[in-house]
Amino acid sequence: MNHAAIFAAALALCTGAAHAQDSIQADRPDFVESSKVVGKGRVQLETSALLERDHGEGRERTLSTPTLLRIGIAEAFELRVETDGRMVRHRSEDGVRMSEAGYGDTALGLSWHALDAEGSRPSVGVHLAAELASGSRAFRGEGVRPSLRVTGEWDLPNELTLGVMPGIGVDRDETGRYRYGILGIVLEKELGERLKGLVELALPRIARGRHGGTEARFDVGAAYLLSKDVQVDAMLSRGLNSRTPDIAFTIGLSIRR
Repeated sequence: MNHAAIFAAALALCTGAAHAQDSIQADRPDFVESSKVVGKGRVQLETSALLERDHGEGRERTLSTPTLLRIGIAEAFELRVETDGRMVRHRSEDGVRMSEAGYGDTALGLSWHALDAEGSRPSVGVHLAAELASGSRAFRGEGVRPSLRVTGEWDLPNELTLGVMPGIGVDRDETGRYRYGILGIVLEKELGERLKGLVELALPRIARGRHGGTEARFDVGAAYLLSKDVQVDAMLSRGLNSRTPDIAFTIGLSIRR
């Protein structure tokens, strides 16, 4: 049973009656996750297509379908199931072309909306996740890789919102287990009742050179509400060093029930 079928089945089993709540708060399209959760009895599906291109030692192009399922188990807690979905990678080096296809690993997580915004105090969310070695051979990681991230969101004048997300993760390589840092900083601007834009600095991995080094990118994106329960989005990313894909582009859809 593939990842798409798992998500479809979970969504069908967990959907409930619509609630009179505010508009959808999606984690997409930026790297910094929302400090808010979906709410008890809610189910939210966030899916997308992502194209990454890298012209480092060779040429590499990867197409994936990152997908996140969020299930509200209480007003302040949600369960999360996340995967890179279907993945296709094409590489060309020294005139030799190679292609790989399969599915990415799946991560299981729990998010907690710890604090509401009040005065100068930000809205705070805590996100705990564990990525599992569950994907296809070409895209599978090693063992269980846990991570912890904390998001703070401040409402600023002029319809601006500042989000900051530090964190820490554990991964494995041929030398064994190691820790790496996580940091994301995003500034969002409301451009109307339905449209918002964003700029972001994302460092999904801050590691020593022997563990692959630091990945860093600059993102520009936008999200548009088709209704209070449906959002579409797009984002363009530019890698800031040789360890990060040169260019990435994503389009996505988020639906809440």
